[in-house]
Amino acid sequence: MRLTRIHVPGPLAPDSEITLPPQAGEHLTRVLRLEPGAAFTLFDGRGGEYAAQLAPRSGKSARARVLAHAPVERESPLDITLLQGIARGERMDLIVQKSTELGVTRIVPVTTERSVVRVEQRGQRKRDHWQSIAISACEQCGRNRIPEVELPRALQDALAALAAGTRGLLLAADAAASLASAARVPRAPLALLIGPEGGLADDEVRLAVTHGFTSCRLGPRVMRTETAGLAALAALQAIAGDFTG
Repeated sequence: MRLTRIHVPGPLAPDSEITLPPQAGEHLTRVLRLEPGAAFTLFDGRGGEYAAQLAPRSGKSARARVLAHAPVERESPLDITLLQGIARGERMDLIVQKSTELGVTRIVPVTTERSVVRVEQRGQRKRDHWQSIAISACEQCGRNRIPEVELPRALQDALAALAAGTRGLLLAADAAASLASAARVPRAPLALLIGPEGGLADDEVRLAVTHGFTSCRLGPRVMRTETAGLAALAALQAIAGDFTG
């Protein structure tokens, strides 16, 4: 039976005892009803994971004994940054959750000309919310490194901030190149640009191309924003990532 996995900010060290974050403690003791001595797994996002046991409570705080470190990793060999046009409410939550499960390295929410969601006044709050979703997804899917969710930014700024040598891909139904052909090149950091519900404007596509992005098609059908990026990530993992073995 697979053990419950809990992320803590850390840093963790073997043969130590820690106070669990309140939400994690409540989940273990009140939701799962674990008793002292129960086994589970801890990870701090710095690599690997730790065997752990629930320790007796200290006042109102749940505590854990940190045991041996296991240097296991479940990261994709692909370094993929998802530039995601901000989608409405639960759609954006879904994108963050599922792209984390699909191995994305970082997520950059971007505002575009056709964005229907504006988060300028609450960018930090939204970023913290999306980051917590990514953490929960890592707990569920087995990842030990948390993909970074960046603060929302304008598309132009997001493109300018990409690291040198990053290969950019964007989806376009009428593109000459297929995503499969574009992905079969020497491995390099990738950036995948997905527009919001209304898609990218023509001048935004041209802007991305000037930053070295290649327009690619992913089949003959037009996908919703919450489908397109996830389908592309799965395809990239199947073509050149860890879905191949």
